Amino acid sequence: MSPPTSATNPTATGRDAAEPVPQPSPTWGDTLRVYLEPASLRMFALGFSAGLPLLLVLGTLSFRLREAGLDRTTIGYLSWVGLAYAFKWCWAPLVDRLPLPFLTRWVGRRRSWLLLSQFLIMASLVGMALSDPRTGLTAVVWCALAVAFASATQDIALDAFRIESADARHQGALAATYQTGYRLAMIWAGAGVLWIAARAEVAPVAAVVGAAPGVLYQQAAWTTAYLVMAASMLVGVFTVLFSREPAHVVLPPSKNAAEWLRSALVEPFADFLKRYGKQAVLILALIGVYRISDVVMGIMANPFYVDMGYTKDEVAAVTKVFGVIMTLVGAFIGGAL
Repeated sequence: MSPPTSATNPTATGRDAAEPVPQPSPTWGDTLRVYLEPASLRMFALGFSAGLPLLLVLGTLSFRLREAGLDRTTIGYLSWVGLAYAFKWCWAPLVDRLPLPFLTRWVGRRRSWLLLSQFLIMASLVGMALSDPRTGLTAVVWCALAVAFASATQDIALDAFRIESADARHQGALAATYQTGYRLAMIWAGAGVLWIAARAEVAPVAAVVGAAPGVLYQQAAWTTAYLVMAASMLVGVFTVLFSREPAHVVLPPSKNAAEWLRSALVEPFADFLKRYGKQAVLILALIGVYRISDVVMGIMANPFYVDMGYTKDEVAAVTKVFGVIMTLVGAFIGGAL
């Protein structure tokens, strides 16, 4: 019998039979087409839902409060509402593992937490819309805290939903489309809400440089603007309802509360420190400080614009739109790479 040819003998080509055949690198066309896949479009809509509440309890709210006549010190204290986003890791293990009664059985673990947080955001935004900060600041603060807490919870559930919805090759595209939706929502919640409030004003008085804060404030205009923002959250609600629950990850049962806390909270941090070693401290430091400039500028810049007498339209056009294009381009290029 003659020896096998190179077509049937794997060793004839110099390649081990067990060695995997290298796959061709994807073309730029293949890479860009990933952004049009249903999973990417879903993440775009969910990114919009995630980005909408942020400015409504930080930058946009500071503009509204200053226009209502609140002093800058009080507005600065209210910026602590944003700490809900910084400490969301504290309740992230609960969102990751605990089922919600009835709702989880109906739509699944990830989608149930998404729907709960989205409905809470909508209800709290309605509360902010109907509360006048001149006479009921406490109600505005509690509603803003509820929005921030529910928004941070939505972020936790969305991260898990994104990671479990696709393989590693698609994670870059999902992250890019998520960021695109997120940034567009920030334009809507930053420039759009000011534009809506300006359109809803009754016989608006022209802004005057040096005019006392509170003189030009119209509660009805801000009520309309915040109600529109609450309705905009329906983009995320409908996306969740028409999405499939990711594949359920079976977790090993815990014998007691101490074992549950160790597996849910301690072991992930221990794994992170083990994988990155001394660099873990640098990574955590970078995560902790890289947004400080954005947070500080976003909180106190808007009261300054009000004091300078700029109109809502001017602030919306100049401060809420420029720079976003480069952010979106960077997100897409980063996702492709």
